[in-house]
Amino acid sequence: MMIFPSLVAAAMAIVPSAMSTGAFSPTPFVRRTNLSKFHATATIDEVATSPISGMKPGTSGLRKKVETWQGIDAANKYYVENFIQSLIDTATEANGGKVIETVIVAGDGRYFNAEAIQIICRVLAGNGVKNIWVPQGGIMSTPAVSAAIREREGGAAQGGIILTASHNPGGPGEDFGIKYNEEYGQPAGEEFTNALYEKSTKISIFKTVSGTEDINLNSDVGTTFSLTPSSTVTIIDPFAEYLGVLKSSFDFEALRKFASRPDFSVLFDGMHGAGGPFARRVLVEELGFPELLEQHEENRPETLQSSLMRCDPRPDFGKCHPDPNLTYAAELVKRMGLKGDGSADESSTAAPTLGAANDGDGDRNLIAGAGCFVTPSDSLAIICDNWEAIPHFAKAGGPKGVARSMPSSAALDVVAEALDIPYFSTPTGWKFFGNLMGSKEEFNQRDYTPFLCGEESFGTGSDHIREKDGLWAMLAWISILMNANEGLAEGEALVGVKDIVANHWAKYGRHFYCRYDYEAVDIDDANSMIDLIRKELINVDASDISVDESGIKLVGGEEFSYTDPVDGSTASNQGLILNFQYGNGDPARVVFRLSGTGSAGATIRMYLEKYEQDKSKYWQSAPDALKSLADRATGLVQLQQLTGRDSPTVIT
Repeated sequence: MMIFPSLVAAAMAIVPSAMSTGAFSPTPFVRRTNLSKFHATATIDEVATSPISGMKPGTSGLRKKVETWQGIDAANKYYVENFIQSLIDTATEANGGKVIETVIVAGDGRYFNAEAIQIICRVLAGNGVKNIWVPQGGIMSTPAVSAAIREREGGAAQGGIILTASHNPGGPGEDFGIKYNEEYGQPAGEEFTNALYEKSTKISIFKTVSGTEDINLNSDVGTTFSLTPSSTVTIIDPFAEYLGVLKSSFDFEALRKFASRPDFSVLFDGMHGAGGPFARRVLVEELGFPELLEQHEENRPETLQSSLMRCDPRPDFGKCHPDPNLTYAAELVKRMGLKGDGSADESSTAAPTLGAANDGDGDRNLIAGAGCFVTPSDSLAIICDNWEAIPHFAKAGGPKGVARSMPSSAALDVVAEALDIPYFSTPTGWKFFGNLMGSKEEFNQRDYTPFLCGEESFGTGSDHIREKDGLWAMLAWISILMNANEGLAEGEALVGVKDIVANHWAKYGRHFYCRYDYEAVDIDDANSMIDLIRKELINVDASDISVDESGIKLVGGEEFSYTDPVDGSTASNQGLILNFQYGNGDPARVVFRLSGTGSAGATIRMYLEKYEQDKSKYWQSAPDALKSLADRATGLVQLQQLTGRDSPTVIT
């Protein structure tokens, strides 16, 4: 018997409600095929439906308010069914007209997760999908799904349906989403998602199975449920393949030994998302970090340092916003001896050596040391510069390619140039890294693996899977710390995260960087601002634009477009870049984008970057260092006048 209590407990909190199963009740518009020889009341139904507007996936799947997915409003009846039928039709077309045989269905545990799994499995079975793999408890991190697609039964799965809205809040009135990963474990590309959207605008029926009992998501691993004579749901181990790829990337034996040092400690914040059980499995069960909260000695409780916090998945993420940044991971930030702006809190004592946080589906990460916040862009650059500490790279003599999203800072570029590693700047969205990682595997072109990539939005990963991976990033940092402290004499102070960051800046200079998010902006107002930038600041003679009292001068503007070096596809309108120059000649830039990860309104993202070589300024907080640049940029684009926002929702 194989039961994972943490996942089972989480699943019990989100058992299906009667409301969600109403979509399968008989209607006069259903054509049925009787399966009485198989199940006494089972039928395959062809249910009449109509297109529902707005089913165009964004940078990582389709995200809407959960009530939309639940079909509470009559206009959204069969929302899940329509989307999944369109997805299956698209996958069938891409598979030469043959229905795919094996699919993983898993989610991050948010509200409506269990109900949606039941609906999806029935639609898959109704369409003839033979093997449907569902993790015990229904919960699986996005990196783990990617690993299972690639590794389980030799890569038998042809895709994975992942129920997640990533770092967006969950619960009633909050967000739900579905994304699709293809046969190499990578997020579906634009060709697939565009085709899915087109099919959703023309759908007239969906197929499903009715008359069968719900799948018991808490069953033992290996339990099967036959929905039709040819379609079977199998409960799988959520950890196995993911643990396997991590063990192939890192030296677990050496990490376990390092973890036993009395002067080394970690703190992982799962934010009540899917990554929590995976952190417990890896950090506690495999590497031996402590999980105990207290012990009793002579009837006196003595608090011990736990390595985990908020690692039990909850449907509403414990009413927190599961985005691992300085604002929403505030408790972790405080316990790491940091202020809300990422600067050191000098009054703090006894912070852990390394802190990390995951988002809702476990693919993003925040990295911090005692009194030292590491920006995602710096983290990526430091991992690249310390590749020898990570076996996945060391075995191959280093990365053969690296990439960052365009809005991320150029810190990675500087390191890649110094190490003579090919580097790329791509649009935002992990799918754009997929072709580079799969250049040899999928396209029989140049091999860029082992590959390292990341985004400023707290995403880091490598080619061990085809997704960003928050826990991988933490293990990379533990490996770097282990390498930095190799041969340390007894009694010597441990080399910490702050030391590693300081050495990196001394070697390469500091890229001051932060992001302003203006969330839930009226979409027309947001588009008005973007239109103004395009018309007045992009590809114009910047010398005509006056300089204000800050002395920061606009020197030019451009709109980022991308031609994929592997398949030649192009992506346009991927961000508006404004290049500036300070009065002393130092360069800077500001990027504006409308984010594709929200479920309502528009999120305006403003990315600020300034390169600094004056060592006396390195430990200034990034928001302070970039405040004048932010003021200059928001004034030029008339952000306050056009949107009514005089301050960002979040600064990270």
